[in-house]
Amino acid sequence: MGRLSNGSRQSDQQNDTGAVVQSGREILLQAFNWESRRHDWWRNLERKVPDIANSGFTSAWLPPATQSFSPEGYLPQNLYSLNSSYGSEHSLKALLQKMKQCKVRAMADIVINHRVGTTQGHGGRYNRYDGIPLSWDERAVTSCTGGLGNKSTGDNFHGVPNIDHSQHFVRKDIIAWLQWLRYNVGFQDFRFDFARGYSAKYVKEYIEGAKPLFSVGEYWDSCNYHDHGLDYNQDSHRQRIVNWIDGTGQLSTAFDFTTKGILQEAVKGQYWRLRDPQGKPPGVVGWWPSRAVTFIDNHDTGSTQAHWPFPSNHVMEGYAYILTHPGIPAVFYDHFYDWGDSIHDQIVKLLCIRKGQDIHSRSPIRILEAQPHLYSAVIGEKLCMKIGEGSWCPAGSEWTLATCGPRNGRDKRCSLLDFVNGPMLLEAKIGNNGYHLYRTFVLGDFDPPTEYETERERGRVTWQ
Repeated sequence: MGRLSNGSRQSDQQNDTGAVVQSGREILLQAFNWESRRHDWWRNLERKVPDIANSGFTSAWLPPATQSFSPEGYLPQNLYSLNSSYGSEHSLKALLQKMKQCKVRAMADIVINHRVGTTQGHGGRYNRYDGIPLSWDERAVTSCTGGLGNKSTGDNFHGVPNIDHSQHFVRKDIIAWLQWLRYNVGFQDFRFDFARGYSAKYVKEYIEGAKPLFSVGEYWDSCNYHDHGLDYNQDSHRQRIVNWIDGTGQLSTAFDFTTKGILQEAVKGQYWRLRDPQGKPPGVVGWWPSRAVTFIDNHDTGSTQAHWPFPSNHVMEGYAYILTHPGIPAVFYDHFYDWGDSIHDQIVKLLCIRKGQDIHSRSPIRILEAQPHLYSAVIGEKLCMKIGEGSWCPAGSEWTLATCGPRNGRDKRCSLLDFVNGPMLLEAKIGNNGYHLYRTFVLGDFDPPTEYETERERGRVTWQ
């Protein structure tokens, strides 16, 4: 299909054949990292569910919950066993019940591109699944990876048997398993791992069969690079993600790896990257925001694997971008819980602003500046944001500073503002680093002067 504009694709309503986005106001938390298996994870998360809910997250993506050959869960074997390195079946169900009580949806990590066999079959390979549920034979494994099935409909995941989704009996069994996760175990949302490995049309069939409330796919391939670094134009990269979404019948969203790749270069003094030639955001969020799940890092790109990490000293600039922009933002566990209270609280502040100003996946955006050291935009005509070292503030007296902070959330040269009830008058003695957000407010006929003193005792805020 051709490229998409920000205004394209208006038919986003939920229907009986599956859902993509219920309201466009979803906010995801990736609730694990690569080392979570070491920490009695289901019980650990159960204690955090109230904070996750109060912070504004609508869904928490959990690690693979089924028995796996690898402790992290990404080499599954017995799909119907819920005893894993993250905890027991009992602990998992207690977590899911707590999430249900707190109105946080549970997202299952669906790893169905590949599956570790139990016994040797054709060619002496472990490509049979005897003795466990879904006791497939070699026909369930693609011919490309040592089975007797058909050729793969996607990219191969090397070193393990890849599932042949073209087989009707395989798809029937997978749909039954997904329905079990959805209606018996208690998961509501799905995340499809390694979505490049099999045709998107099968994801469509699985969504239609199991009817998750929300789905997202991991279609991750390399951005476009040249000798001097990342190309400015990443249209072909985001087009491949858009094509995958289209292949699901538009029933699934996808992680916006294009935006991640561009944003983590932009914060290094290359903010001009954040506006494409049409004046739109340069990632999937610029073409199809209701299907773009934006993020900074995950268990692969960050954590202890660090395959493609976001610059650690610019993380809060990254969150200031994705949590104010259209698309469906996702926050990484490490940043939210392991990087200290300051970053946790600043992310919560951004979440509150997003909710308070009703910024959603389809909010319109006007990019005002995209220079080497400055990026600014107005979102929904309600929220104005700026990141980068360049000096800038919005024109007009209708804006007031809602919050700002340093790049990494740790620099004590800036403090994070608290909200106060009613109009805010602020003395904005702000350094050049980090991010600034402004929100619309009403002061009646009073226009504040350029510089003025404010005091917390009078119900106002002093910037330090």
